[in-house]
Amino acid sequence: MTLSFRSPSFRSPVLALAAGFGLSLLTALPAGAHGLASGGLLAGGLHPLLGLDHLLLLVGVGAAASAIDGSLLLFALAGALVGGSFGAFGASLPLAEVLAALAVSAVGLLVWRRPQGAEHRPGLALPGSVIAAAVALHALLHGQAASGEPGWWLGAGASSAAVVLVSMAVFNRLGTPWLSRLAVGLVLGGGLLALVPLG
Repeated sequence: MTLSFRSPSFRSPVLALAAGFGLSLLTALPAGAHGLASGGLLAGGLHPLLGLDHLLLLVGVGAAASAIDGSLLLFALAGALVGGSFGAFGASLPLAEVLAALAVSAVGLLVWRRPQGAEHRPGLALPGSVIAAAVALHALLHGQAASGEPGWWLGAGASSAAVVLVSMAVFNRLGTPWLSRLAVGLVLGGGLLALVPLG
């Protein structure tokens, strides 16, 4: 007997496991991984994964690249370089944590409102700007928390790129229904995380 991912007997336990894992992340992890940075390659590689807001953004960027256009990854890279550089040189924004969480919701809205069908493909100016700004906000926080070691930056960049690329590949296979579910999750998750720094 073969078990398909689309079959209800397989899907329900997987969704329950995913929900439980998600709830454990919400209770176990800080809203952001900021202020935890030190060390080299391993510390840098773990840093983007330890903040739920960062992890959701990375998954959202991969989903947006899958749903809209792979070229959005270039906008994400530009946002990461600009934001990370500004953060490393001491730049800051008021309510940056709140804005970073709301950036997750913005990417969720982008995925939710994605064009349907090749004939409806828009230009990349608007989605690219949203992705670049969202990533720049998060990279700014990373830059503020970063150690000065090049290995830290290499680890953080490599783990971020891996999450984005895996997410893109997964959503290329899963298709539209899962993109819609993720979009709703990102919108709600970003909104909830934006309330945490205010609490």
